[in-house]
Amino acid sequence: MERTCVLIKPDGIARGLVGEIVSRFERRGCRIVMATTVNMTEELLAEHYAHLIGKPFFADLKDYMMSGPVIALVLEAPNAVEAVRQIIGATDPIKAGAGTVRGDFATSLHRNLVHASDSLDAAAAEIARFFPRVALQNTK
Repeated sequence: MERTCVLIKPDGIARGLVGEIVSRFERRGCRIVMATTVNMTEELLAEHYAHLIGKPFFADLKDYMMSGPVIALVLEAPNAVEAVRQIIGATDPIKAGAGTVRGDFATSLHRNLVHASDSLDAAAAEIARFFPRVALQNTK
């Protein structure tokens, strides 16, 4: 079994799509292991999006991600990273297939409802970032 991290972004919450998004994961066999609501801080954003700092769109991304709460999930399933990324679809909703979360519901490249870890290493780092007490408990 693998674990991966998913963030339901502020637009997903504001648009009332949390249940729909979560049900798609569950129907595909993903089990919710942990969930929490997070208000993103500048420090957390800088850590999570370190690879995007300095990009022309970073200020807009920061404003967007701080515009409301984010729901962080740890999902467990066989091949969880790949399965979740198939469920959510391509980052650009125009390129995301019909039947994917982004293909069906996202309104733009920058308002694309969800984030999902892109590798097992990223999943481990993101789980530790959003669930630090759990990560510490698992190391004992």
